[in-house]
Amino acid sequence: MPIKVGVIGTGYLGQHHARIYSEIAGAELVALVDTDEKKAQDLAGKYNCKAYSDYRDIIDKLDAISIVTPTIYHHKIALDCLKAGKDLLVEKPITVSIAEADELIKEAEERKLILQVGHIERYNPAVIAVSGMIKDPKFFESERLSPLLGRGTDVDITLDLMIHDIDIILSFVSSPVVDIKATGASVLTNKIDVAKVWLEFENGCAALATASRMSPEKQRRLKIFQKDSFISVDYQSCVIRSYFKKEGDISFDIVEPEKKEPLKEELIDFIRCVTERKRPKVSGIEGRDALKIALDITNKIRKGLR
Repeated sequence: MPIKVGVIGTGYLGQHHARIYSEIAGAELVALVDTDEKKAQDLAGKYNCKAYSDYRDIIDKLDAISIVTPTIYHHKIALDCLKAGKDLLVEKPITVSIAEADELIKEAEERKLILQVGHIERYNPAVIAVSGMIKDPKFFESERLSPLLGRGTDVDITLDLMIHDIDIILSFVSSPVVDIKATGASVLTNKIDVAKVWLEFENGCAALATASRMSPEKQRRLKIFQKDSFISVDYQSCVIRSYFKKEGDISFDIVEPEKKEPLKEELIDFIRCVTERKRPKVSGIEGRDALKIALDITNKIRKGLR
């Protein structure tokens, strides 16, 4: 039997959740929800499912749900869905606070439900490929730059863009963060629009991350420095360049993994986790850990802006 799934929130990203669920094996797209009912109806007509304006009207009709609303609504909607016994994929960031995230994690654990967080870059083929190339990293440098698109501005850049790189770096460094230095600025919105952070880990590794929505063009890059090698990852082109010492000289390899749509891979994995009752690659715990660092960075920047 296919997993009956619904999408709450049919904005820019929610539309893609709906499209993909309508395509993938093992899932049956049953319902879409948006407070703008006409928007939900238009999309539901396209994918042959039903539209609603209140998420509470669909909970009992579904096995699993994607929550793709503004972050401030994640906790309330997710908690209601978990209490009704539904498996969830909640887009990042998991919630606006650690207390809210902890409550969702506890509820999911007690009810033995799937709680996955939508950190899409974990499913980028370049990230998956480079994960097998990382051995005892010493330093990371990430850049995630975008033009001001008009969406995502309900949260600081730390929670909108930088949190992706925080999650990736945390997944590669099995050591706690012991120090954070951060700076940033509000430029065109009342939120933090540009941020730079220095992270130090207990094991001696360090990371420098930059995020901005003030760039003329989109850039997504990660550099990894480790003994005898330097690896550069371009998330957009899905190209990895590895530089290393060989016979006294510097050689390099180029790796180009097969391109796949990360969101599609993420939702396929969610349906697999629901079907097989497997722990997600990014559970509520990993989502909470990334949120904790992102909030610490945000607070440090805000103190500096006073």
